[in-house]
Amino acid sequence: MSRIVSIFRQSGHKALIPYVTIGYPNVEATLAVVPLLADSGCDIVELGIPFSDPLADGATIQKASFRALQNGVTPKLCLEVAKDLSRKVGIPLVFMTYFNPLLNFGIREFCAACADSGVDGLIVPDLPPEDGLELEVTGQSDGLDLIYLLAPTSTEERIRLVAERSRGFIYLVSVTGVTGVRDRLPADLETFVARVRKVTSKPLCIGFGISTTEQARQVAEVADGVIVGSRIIQLMEGGDESGALLQDFVMGLRGVLDGPH
Repeated sequence: MSRIVSIFRQSGHKALIPYVTIGYPNVEATLAVVPLLADSGCDIVELGIPFSDPLADGATIQKASFRALQNGVTPKLCLEVAKDLSRKVGIPLVFMTYFNPLLNFGIREFCAACADSGVDGLIVPDLPPEDGLELEVTGQSDGLDLIYLLAPTSTEERIRLVAERSRGFIYLVSVTGVTGVRDRLPADLETFVARVRKVTSKPLCIGFGISTTEQARQVAEVADGVIVGSRIIQLMEGGDESGALLQDFVMGLRGVLDGPH
């Protein structure tokens, strides 16, 4: 059993998964905030490898990625940061990356380097399962879970394929579009989750647009985990050097997820 899967074996537990862009606003901030997130009740941390063309990301994360690239952050440096973090925190770390940087690095080389750095899984938004077999097989040999995404527009055929191939959990995109803070969750979210539940017992985690404790509570009623990205980035960019605001926000999310559903 992978470390990611073990998170979801805790009866009644809802996973809290924050996203941070490595190197935003600087590498030191990443090294400080991930232990804070772990100490505040997060179960898995998604580490974004900055990329020049992040198609799935909205303005907030695009800006963070651009700033990190300006800071000289490369996939190699991201691996070094992950290795440092894996020694500091006891929770799983997952890279979110696009396929081009991974391909340029070399699939076999990248997977081996991830394993050496203590990374537990990969999320590659622009890699469909039809094209993912090489990364799946190579990653699995290095103990990496390849986590696929589903959108509300996914066909039944795509849902069955992702349900079969995704490892660790399945990432459900709450809305069609890009990441970003939103005022409300879509009305048909529960229907979307039910479509996926019909074909798999694998954990389902929902991301894109979750930015408040009330939204997290709504997601926890239907899913196994909540992914929060843009709001985390916003709090990191707001001059909260002590991390107090971020810690309060994350602990508020944890409290809601631990409540009745």
